Amino acid sequence: MMGPMSRATLAKDPREVAGMFDAVARRYDLTNDVMSLWQVRMWRRVTRTAVGARPGTRVLDLAAGTGTSSVEYAADGARVVACDFSTGMVAEGKARHPEIEFVAGDAMALPFADASFDVVTISYGLRNVQDTVKALSEMRRVTRPGGRVVIAEFSQPVWRPFRELYRFYLGTALPAAGRLVSSNTEAYSYLGESIVDWADQERLAALMQEAGWRGVGYKNLSGGIVAVHRATRPAEQ
Repeated sequence: MMGPMSRATLAKDPREVAGMFDAVARRYDLTNDVMSLWQVRMWRRVTRTAVGARPGTRVLDLAAGTGTSSVEYAADGARVVACDFSTGMVAEGKARHPEIEFVAGDAMALPFADASFDVVTISYGLRNVQDTVKALSEMRRVTRPGGRVVIAEFSQPVWRPFRELYRFYLGTALPAAGRLVSSNTEAYSYLGESIVDWADQERLAALMQEAGWRGVGYKNLSGGIVAVHRATRPAEQ
């Protein structure tokens, strides 16, 4: 069991990452609000629109955390499964939202049958996975032919002066914001480092293509701080 000041490294060992999120589960949503200056709520609205859940839509919400987005998809009528590999997040989510089905699972080896979902979505969790293409391939496997993936993830601001300012924020202000609302400041240092180290918009689009997704496109939010990528699983030949 990782201690309260533990953090993962950029090697992204699954046990380290899961343990780190276990340690911050209780106040994770509050910290997201603070660290994003409340932009995360707008990002979530755009992602919700992209998912386009309707009554009866089968949605897999990966890296679901405590289920904040899962509840919204359910409110739109979807049959939602919230999946996270942090058992601490899953336990907190079940306590808060007993009406939602929560499953502990690894994005690189999803515990679901082929073609189980109409839409698979993951928000701010893909960059924490050790093998991105393997996870994207697993998402494609569990999506029905013609179904969609929606990925909301931190990215790279497109305007260079803003990009430099943003990197300064990630290295200084973000850990300070974490100290205000969380006992695990090391976790938020990792989060900043993982964002800087992560693929930009075009690189992620290329990785999605490599994993077999087609019709890949993305929309920048907040100047490129976040990008929402969308793609479709091609119909079987």
